[in-house]
Amino acid sequence: MANLFDASNAPTTEPEKIVVGDFIQWKRTDLSTDYPPASYTATYVARITGGGSNEIQITGTNSNGNYLFTVTSTTSAGFSAGLYHWQLEIVQNSSSNRIVVDRGYFEAIVDLDVNNSDPRSHAAIMVAKIESLLSGKADSDVANYSIAGRSLTKLTFKELIDARDYYKQEVRLEEINQRINKGQATGSTIQVRF
Repeated sequence: MANLFDASNAPTTEPEKIVVGDFIQWKRTDLSTDYPPASYTATYVARITGGGSNEIQITGTNSNGNYLFTVTSTTSAGFSAGLYHWQLEIVQNSSSNRIVVDRGYFEAIVDLDVNNSDPRSHAAIMVAKIESLLSGKADSDVANYSIAGRSLTKLTFKELIDARDYYKQEVRLEEINQRINKGQATGSTIQVRF
């Protein structure tokens, strides 16, 4: 494995997964012909899914005529875990005009060194929570109740089963995608009849 702290070994594509608190760098070698770094500025702008006021901006620097994007460990430690959508903006320095040339996404994953971090995906956490509700449902199976003029309606057993099955399918898809990304067999069989 190449030393990823060395800019000459930086990948030429955006990261798809980031561990919160990691040093990250990548370069774009495909932009410098049309948008030379001396005349243009390239900036990634990212927001977490679901919106929010926090915006991540990562501006490229000139590295041998290419754009190098660097995120320090201190900066990425401020990222919330979740799925981020990004766009790559090019600004013409002479006019300040901007165009978006690329879009994508990355997932920020919790750092296991941080106290109380849960490495499970949202879907896996939801499966565990719903199964916990299902196991306690027999003991306190009241569909709705009212206290001091405020009412609460619980999910039915069927609704909980449906939600659990949905999240179990999401976990299964995550596992398949992880196996595909590692080049492993997915365990799925495709049958064809001629």
